Order: sequence, then C-alpha cells, then structure tokens
Amino acid sequence: MRIEAYNQVQQLYQAKRAEKTQKSPAASKTDRLQISSFGRDIQIAKAAVASAPDIREEFTAPIKAKIQDETYEVSNERFAEKLMEKYMEMR
Repeated sequence: MRIEAYNQVQQLYQAKRAEKTQKSPAASKTDRLQISSFGRDIQIAKAAVASAPDIREEFTAPIKAKIQDETYEVSNERFAEKLMEKYMEMR
C-alpha cells in the first residue's frame, strides 16, 4: 500500500469538508412561528377558563347559608336514586 496515495485521498476529503463549512455561515436562516386562527381561538379559550373562578358563588352561597342555618335538607329517595344512577354508570 502506498502511503502517498492515502495522503492524497485524505487531503481531497478534507478540502471538500472545508468548502461545506465555509458555505454554511453565508446562508442566513431564521425560524418563524405561525399560529393558525384555530390555535389562536384555543389560546383565547384557555385564557378565559384560567381567569374564571373555580367555584361559582351564585350557586354555592345559598346552599352554604342553609347548611350554616341547619335548614338544608336532603331527600333520602333522591339521594338513593342518584347513588344508584352513578353505580349503574360505573358498571
């Protein structure tokens, strides 16, 4: 095996690598982000949900008042019906 031939081939490959790396910096690339109108709508909906309170006081305030006054009553029949409905859903 001739070492000279190997050195010449190696120099050829190194020269091509240098050309490729020199071309890269000249090309300027920029990243762009585009959000579709559907994506914007989802972002708006998420923001609206995040700003809404977790508990709606207009519904819970009367129940809290009845519990504090000890006047809140639960119908046993209705409770049993709801319990059975949930049980059947889980089956």
